[in-house]
Amino acid sequence: MHQIRWLLLRGAGLLGLTAGLARAESADVVIYGATPSGIAAAIAAAKGGHTVLLAEPTIRIGGMTTNGLSHPDFRAFEALSGTYHELTLRTLAYYRKTYGPDSQQVKDTFRGTHAEPKVNLLLFQQLLAEHPKITVRTQWTLAGARTRGPAGNRWVQAAHFRDPAGKEHVFEGKILIDATYEGDLIAAAQVPYRVGVESRDEYGESAAPEDSSGDLQGYNFRLTMTQDPANRVMPVAPRGYRREDFAPLLDLIAAGKIKQAFGGYTDRDNVLKAQIPILPNGKRDINDVSNGFVRLSLPGDQLMWPEGDAATRQRIYDEHVLWNVGLIYFLQNDPAVPAAMREPARTWGFCRDEFVETGHLPPQLYVREARRMVGLRVFTQNDTPHAPGDARAILHRDAIAIGEYGHSSHGTRHEGSRFGGKRHGEGLGVVYAPYQIPYGTIVPKDVRNLLAPVPVSASHVGFCAIRLEPAWTSLGQAAGHAAHLALQQESPDVRALNVAQLQRLLHADRSATLYVNDVPRDSPDFPAVQWWGAAGGLHGLAPKPAGSPRGKAIQGQYSEGWLNHAADLARVLDATLASRWEALGRELGLPVEKLPKADGRTTRGDWIRAAFRAGG
Repeated sequence: MHQIRWLLLRGAGLLGLTAGLARAESADVVIYGATPSGIAAAIAAAKGGHTVLLAEPTIRIGGMTTNGLSHPDFRAFEALSGTYHELTLRTLAYYRKTYGPDSQQVKDTFRGTHAEPKVNLLLFQQLLAEHPKITVRTQWTLAGARTRGPAGNRWVQAAHFRDPAGKEHVFEGKILIDATYEGDLIAAAQVPYRVGVESRDEYGESAAPEDSSGDLQGYNFRLTMTQDPANRVMPVAPRGYRREDFAPLLDLIAAGKIKQAFGGYTDRDNVLKAQIPILPNGKRDINDVSNGFVRLSLPGDQLMWPEGDAATRQRIYDEHVLWNVGLIYFLQNDPAVPAAMREPARTWGFCRDEFVETGHLPPQLYVREARRMVGLRVFTQNDTPHAPGDARAILHRDAIAIGEYGHSSHGTRHEGSRFGGKRHGEGLGVVYAPYQIPYGTIVPKDVRNLLAPVPVSASHVGFCAIRLEPAWTSLGQAAGHAAHLALQQESPDVRALNVAQLQRLLHADRSATLYVNDVPRDSPDFPAVQWWGAAGGLHGLAPKPAGSPRGKAIQGQYSEGWLNHAADLARVLDATLASRWEALGRELGLPVEKLPKADGRTTRGDWIRAAFRAGG
């Protein structure tokens, strides 16, 4: 098995000797990483009545959702549920209240899914403030973890943090959750993990390369920029800028390969991609150009980030500032850049009212992939294809979340010059349907009180299908509810949970474990339909579409609901389906003889509701 690792933090042995110098504090649940996943976990645990410490190593909570990734990665609106969907509702409410219900700002939220970074930050802060059992600490970095117990049945006794002043804080938690992009807590707890790409043969994944490697997806900034002069701050030359490092751009411009600095969603002759739709108040999420000639991401330059110390990560962060901002500065200011390109480029600038405390640049780099735990269940490409003859993906009865963006890889290796060259590992081309994510992907094999909803147990190809904020947020919500259930045990063990109970909590909290395009989160039927779908009742209702399984395109990457994924609750229950459902009901221990019959009047909805009342 390639590159399964664990990390003993430098000086970890000293932590046990010095722990007495810091008074131990405690919380029922200790979460490291105030990403959207970590926030969702904290809220779910607090709803269960538990005290929570939410420790964030940077100055800003919210992960990439507050650090420039304002163009979220999903396909169909119906796929958003739980805490992430709650954020979209609050986004709509904020802009309606602030600017008026018919304002352009409300329209530009794209049904509440797109917001300015500062607004996402505010809304997350408000969400957390509603739960007094949650204590939030920013700029608390993990210094180590103390574990106890025999191999195969260990538990994390305490996590050690350092605040900005260098003071150590020791927190003992009954359940701990790693919600960091890097997987720092699982490493400190000596949980096996991997960094890199598996070979095609290891898990039988057609999208994997022939050979394994230590490659990782490239990182870059998700910049927030504007063309509004009143809110525009022009980029300046970053520290270490040298014109000669960017001058090769001129050859690509002269050859006609680069025709514009900023381009649209489908353009490939540009350096920076302005995502669509536009954000409220004239802002844009600026990203790397997939398959472009010059990229913001730097595969290879980030390889030391996952296991690097603070100084290593700062160096890599600075290198990406130099490259990302340096490209913009060169295109906007170098006299050798044709005026026809330079002048339009100069209409763009950073937003004066965003990231004020960090010079209008996000304090977080977009870490697309780092450590991945090796847990109870490894999620792979084989978890996402259509079930035979079915519109739906293969069934996972232990699902705790869904995904539907697909296997998104942003390139894992670059061959040749940064100005051209060849990108490897990009665009995996996997055919899939909306998929379920099993509980075991967030559970270690040998630690009883630790969950990992972000550095999940997955192959590289599988991780590419999970590593999107809506899916991560759902996994975090599941982790919070799982912590609550584990804390009901006399001796908490997250490996021994009743997943059906966890699913019921998630469904009651309006978080989906199966994609259904016609029963929305606010429907009174949502818990019943999700329960029946998790059991397998909605599989086999419709065949795989002959063409694309996605609905009608709306804009950019977004489309209407996935085809053939409806429950059709108003449809009359036919005898064939009734027979199949009754067989499944018997398997689940339902009193099938007391349920409605297929009499020409009973609908699918009638039967599911009755079954849910009887046994759900």
